[in-house]
Amino acid sequence: MMRKIWLAVLVSLVALAPAAWAAEVRVVHVHFAHGASGATLSGHVAGREAVHYLLGLSSGQMLRVVLHTGNDAVAFNVFEPGHVPGRDSALYIGETGGPRMEVRTAHNGDYLIQVFLNRAAARRGERANYRIEVSATGGAATAPTRPHDATVPGTTFHATGHIPCARHAGQPVAQCRFGVERTRGRGNGQVTVFWPDGGSRVIYFEDMTPVRYDESQADAGARMTVGRQGDDFHIRIGGQRFVIPEAVITGG
Repeated sequence: MMRKIWLAVLVSLVALAPAAWAAEVRVVHVHFAHGASGATLSGHVAGREAVHYLLGLSSGQMLRVVLHTGNDAVAFNVFEPGHVPGRDSALYIGETGGPRMEVRTAHNGDYLIQVFLNRAAARRGERANYRIEVSATGGAATAPTRPHDATVPGTTFHATGHIPCARHAGQPVAQCRFGVERTRGRGNGQVTVFWPDGGSRVIYFEDMTPVRYDESQADAGARMTVGRQGDDFHIRIGGQRFVIPEAVITGG
């Protein structure tokens, strides 16, 4: 019995470890071509970095992920919606399960596919190319958006504009560009805020409430707090500040 308990603990630690020592996380939003049920994603990882692919799925779909690489040090994990590497257990652990995964989804939302180098290769600063085949069958590959919620030409956003923001504690409030992707009905989706000096921050909404952000190791576990003044959400992530009107996520 104790052996089984220790094995379970060990597996959990393996699932959480990669993000804990990843120095950089690149986030990629995956959108299948119109009428397609899959896509092939190519990229590379070097040292302690990781790549996070986010794919919007509906409950009951069959998700398949196949990793192709010439370097055995490359692995991937899959996390269910709302689960964060380094904090939550993975749905699938490639280092123990192998380079091919197939599972039926149990939730609506963004599934996260995390690609990284194992600890030894990361410490050596290795670099490796990879290719991932991702497919989702049994329904739409992207959760349904609000009816008639058209996207801004040339983007995946349903609306763009500017919001008040500050990147660092004590910094005066400025104006940041944003783009919003609305999914799964009114009040759900994600807002991407683009910093004036480069980079971005993604804030996720569920049921008209900001619930999490695209946390990386650089955030050092910064806490997100949310307040409400009239129709505006006042959001703090560590020293960062955002004011997002409710209409951004609901569509007015």
